[in-house]
Amino acid sequence: MSASFLLVFVSTVFIASIIPGPSMLLALNHGMQYGFRRTVASAIGNVTVTLIQASVSIVGLGTILLASKGLFTAVKWAGALYLIILGVSFLLRKPSSPELERTDEQKDPEPTGKLFLQGALVTASNPKAIVFFTAVFPQFISPESRFLHQSVILLSLVCIIAFSCFMIYAMGGERVYAFFSKTKTAKTIRRLMGITFIGSGIGLASS
Repeated sequence: MSASFLLVFVSTVFIASIIPGPSMLLALNHGMQYGFRRTVASAIGNVTVTLIQASVSIVGLGTILLASKGLFTAVKWAGALYLIILGVSFLLRKPSSPELERTDEQKDPEPTGKLFLQGALVTASNPKAIVFFTAVFPQFISPESRFLHQSVILLSLVCIIAFSCFMIYAMGGERVYAFFSKTKTAKTIRRLMGITFIGSGIGLASS
């Protein structure tokens, strides 16, 4: 597994993770209400469920790989097609502005366990993550190399990326909210995301 391949993997997962969604908006909200340090608990909840989702996906791929390399290749092509479709959906999606509840005064601190649970539940509410990981992992797993070794590396990178993205939103707070709430800015970002996913799908399928 080359460094350049890992860089493509990190870039792909990072782009998918950093896009404003329920988990990122939760991170933004917790960052504004509870501060960067306390939001770490929410981030750990997010990473825990993300690891479970990614593991479910990669274990399924391992089973397919053991059963048939031809079937594994078919899944890989299907995954590349999904990335292209995902990119097109970003280009066609209509603008929308995220809505967050703002609080002027800090209320009583929420228990760390509650913040962890909120991060976990919001992440678990998005089953599309399993579909995404199932589409992405085959592009970076080689049937000729040790499956377990590759899995550990990819899952570790997924956890690091998920945690980093969550904390970026927490740290950005109101500035990040103001940036993404601008319709023109959000539209430009979606277009860039869409083009990136389409390019990744085409490039990986033809590699």
